[in-house]
Amino acid sequence: MTPVQSQMRTEIAEIPEAVERLLSRGNAAIVAAAAEVAARNPRFAVTVARGSSDHICTYLKYAAEILLGVPVASVGPSVASLYHAPLRLQGALCLTVSQSGKSPDIVAMARAAAQDGALTVAITNDPASPLAQVSDHVLDIHAGPEKSVAATKTFVTSAVAGLMLLAHWKGDAALLAALADLPDRLSRAVAVDWAAMRAGLTGKESLYTLGRGPVWAISNEAALKFKEVCQIHAESYSSAEVLHGPVSIVGEGFPVIAFAAADAAEEALAQTADRMAATGATVFATTDRVQTATRLAHVRAGHPLLDPICLIASFYANVERLAVERGIDPDTPRHLRKVTETL
Repeated sequence: MTPVQSQMRTEIAEIPEAVERLLSRGNAAIVAAAAEVAARNPRFAVTVARGSSDHICTYLKYAAEILLGVPVASVGPSVASLYHAPLRLQGALCLTVSQSGKSPDIVAMARAAAQDGALTVAITNDPASPLAQVSDHVLDIHAGPEKSVAATKTFVTSAVAGLMLLAHWKGDAALLAALADLPDRLSRAVAVDWAAMRAGLTGKESLYTLGRGPVWAISNEAALKFKEVCQIHAESYSSAEVLHGPVSIVGEGFPVIAFAAADAAEEALAQTADRMAATGATVFATTDRVQTATRLAHVRAGHPLLDPICLIASFYANVERLAVERGIDPDTPRHLRKVTETL
């Protein structure tokens, strides 16, 4: 009897098509938003999100600071929803990310940010959502319905929409050209097989994920998905931070997944991966620069800021397979719902 393919697997396979749809259908709205942002020339930006969406914001924070030199800070939604505290956001950009656009605390913070003087831009899969209604600009990610509880294609399309905004804001021709080629790269990325990594996690209930710079956001998302989908305890660290204490619990056979992009942090991350492998840890890394750790196949995207997008697509394909191999239904994570509404 042929096993039924999970909804999560189906949606992972749709990632390249969803990004292609975003590039074609979503570009006009993103160009318009970027034009107003550029005209206002904000000196700083704030982000508002939770869960996977907050990992997208971490990725966009690094991208904005690297590309544009604009500092970005994360604002807790409860500042508005529970504490009702005004913020000094005159002239700032406020970027919210929510696939449903329904969480009351995210909506409250977006509304408050506008009242506090910020230009508000919402990234969402529902352009008619409450979040969209209180925002100056709405970036529809055009992901289509996502039924699996674990976000995959909405994560990728939200991250790409945010990066498109930054690329048009700066007028970065190289990044825009790489974005146009991204669907083809993603088609290859979702087909990558990390069988060795999955085998290395046999019988393991705890692990570390590592990243540095923009790809640290991917490490954060991977750790969350290990918990959500596979019921494995996972902690994410910057490869610069893991040696400042957390490495002390790493023993023989302890699993570590190190995510690396082809950027300025790759060499340092590879050195950390090798150092941890030398202690006896079972370390896997998405870079060819490691000597002791095990290399994982990876797809590069033609621009270092897009490498993290291909890495998370490959990870999603493999974490779904890992869940199935462990006898877990990836579509029904324990205690979770698709839309979480917090105050």
